[in-house]
Amino acid sequence: MTDIKFAWSALGGDPALVSRVSTVVRRGALEARLPVRQLARACVGACALAAAELSARRAGLAEVPAVRVDDGAVATAFVSERHLLVDGRAPVVFAPLSRFWRTADGWVRTHANYPHHRERLLSALGLPEGRASVESALAERSALDVEEAVYAAGGLAVALRTPEEWAAHEQGAAVAARPLVERERLDAVHARVLPPAEGAPLLPASGLRVLDLTRVIAGPVATRTLALLGADVLRVDAPRLPELADQHADTGFGKRSATLDLAADRAAFEELLAEADVVVTGYRPGALDRFGLSPEALAERRPGLVVAQLSAWGGYGPWGGRRGFDSLVQVATGIAAIEGSAEQPGALPAQALDHGTGYLLAAAVLRALTEQSYEGGSRVVRLALARTAAWLTDGIEPRGVKGTAEGAGESTVGTAEGAVASAVGTVESAVEGAPYDRPDPRLGETDSGIGRLRYARSPVAFAGGPVDWARPPGPWGTDTARWA
Repeated sequence: MTDIKFAWSALGGDPALVSRVSTVVRRGALEARLPVRQLARACVGACALAAAELSARRAGLAEVPAVRVDDGAVATAFVSERHLLVDGRAPVVFAPLSRFWRTADGWVRTHANYPHHRERLLSALGLPEGRASVESALAERSALDVEEAVYAAGGLAVALRTPEEWAAHEQGAAVAARPLVERERLDAVHARVLPPAEGAPLLPASGLRVLDLTRVIAGPVATRTLALLGADVLRVDAPRLPELADQHADTGFGKRSATLDLAADRAAFEELLAEADVVVTGYRPGALDRFGLSPEALAERRPGLVVAQLSAWGGYGPWGGRRGFDSLVQVATGIAAIEGSAEQPGALPAQALDHGTGYLLAAAVLRALTEQSYEGGSRVVRLALARTAAWLTDGIEPRGVKGTAEGAGESTVGTAEGAVASAVGTVESAVEGAPYDRPDPRLGETDSGIGRLRYARSPVAFAGGPVDWARPPGPWGTDTARWA
C-alpha cells in the first residue's frame, strides 16, 4: 500500500476521508531515484487531512473540508532551511565537519553542526580542529571502527551501508518490524471536551497548549505546524544548549521560545505541564525519563495529555538509545547508497526524513486529539526517522528515476482540466500542474525580532484553513516560560 492512503491508515484515520484530498502534481519537484515526492506529498496530505478532520469536529461541520496538496508548495517547504534569508543572508546548512569522508574500506558520514558534537568527534579521533587532519585520520581507519569510536565518545558518525546490509542489521530488522506510526492509549480518562472552533480561518488547534521539547528539524516542523493551526506552542530548551540561530529562525514560526533547567526549575516545568494539552519530545529515547518525562509519568500527572515522541532510530533495538540526524539515517539505511554513484555516496534532494516525519508527527497529534474527543484516554504517539526511511525504501513503489519522467503508478493526466482516480486504487484525485521550476510563489517575507525574513510558507492547506503563521519567530530563549 502506498502514498497517502497508507499514511492515513497508519494514523488510524477513516479510509473514506481520503476522497477529500486532491493533488496538484508538478514534475521536477524533489527529483530523486527514490520516490521522495510521493513520500513528501503523502506526509503533508495526511497532516492536512488530520487538520481538516479536527476542524470539522470542533466547528460542527457536516463534511470534512477539502484538502489540496500542491507538489510545488510541498517541495519548497521540504527545503525550507535552504530558502530562509535573514536580512538577506543565507544560512549555512551543514558545518565543515558535517560531511562524507572516505575511510580505508568505504565511507562514513559525520554530523558536527553543534559545537558539543564537533568537540566529541575530534576528541574521539584524537585530533585538533581542522578538516585536513580529520580527512587523513579517517582514511586510515575502517568505517565501522570510526562509527563505534565516535559513538562511544558521544559524537555522531555512521558508516555507509547498502539497503541489504541495513536489512540484515539488528537495528534495521527491529525498525522494519514496527508500524510507521506507533499509537497507544495509556488510560481511560474521560473524553476531552473541545470548545467550538468557529469563525475564519478554521484553526483546529486553537486554544490548545503545546509544550515543545524538540530540537533540530523534524520535531520543530511538527510543532511549527501545530502553531500554524492555532495552538499556543511554547518551545523550551536547556539554557546550556542553545539552538543554532538559523535553524531556530526557520522552525520558530508561530511559537514562543523559553529556556528552563529541568533539574533546577522543576516547579516552573510542573506549572507548564499542569495546563498543557500536548507534550512533544525530540530527544533520544530515555534521555528525558530521569526528569519524570516518560509518557506514562507525564500522563499520570496530567491525565488526558497527548504525548508525541520523535527519535532517529526508534526506542528499541541496539541503537534505541543513540542520537541521530536525517543525514546519518540516510547513510545507515542505504538511501545514500541508492542516491549515490560508484564514485561516492549521494543524498536525497531534501532532508525528507526530517520534514516528512515532522508532518506525520503533527498529524498523529491531531488525530489523537480527534480520537480523544470521542473516546477519551491519555495518548502517546511515536515516530522514528529510520521507520520513515524504511517506508521510503520499501513501502512506496518507485516512480521512475532521477532525470526521467515518472512511470506508471502515479495519478497524472495530460491536462489540468480534470481529476483522475489514483492509479494505486485510492479515491484521492490528482491533476497535473505546471512543472516545478522555482519556489518564489511559495515564499513569504516578514519583519521579526531577528531581522527581515524570507521563508517558505506551510504546505498544509485545506478549505477555510490558515494560510500563514500568526507570528514570526523571535530571538531564541527570550520568552518567559509561561503560557500566553
